[in-house]
Amino acid sequence: MSHGHQSTQFDEGRLMRVLVSPVVSEKATMVAEKSNAVTFKVLQDATKPEIKAAVELMFKVEVQGVSVVNTKGKTKRFGKSIGRRDNVRKAYVTLKPGQELNISGEAA
Repeated sequence: MSHGHQSTQFDEGRLMRVLVSPVVSEKATMVAEKSNAVTFKVLQDATKPEIKAAVELMFKVEVQGVSVVNTKGKTKRFGKSIGRRDNVRKAYVTLKPGQELNISGEAA
């Protein structure tokens, strides 16, 4: 596996699905202000190159790095019924200095 600069062509339809939704939380906002990073919920099987390509494609910005977190879903009880929250895969996408991506204006 070479860690060169891959210009792998991803299927555009797939890239449109990679980013599920922006994460708007206190932590995400804090991270965004501090390190110019945006947080997205992504597909469970999304890879870093895919996430990078998707963000660059959809928002026309330059991405510096992508770090990914998997969050296990918790089990929550409502009275007698038990529900599970889904496992979530989140991507923190750091933008190159001077790049700006504005999603915080949208209602979560």
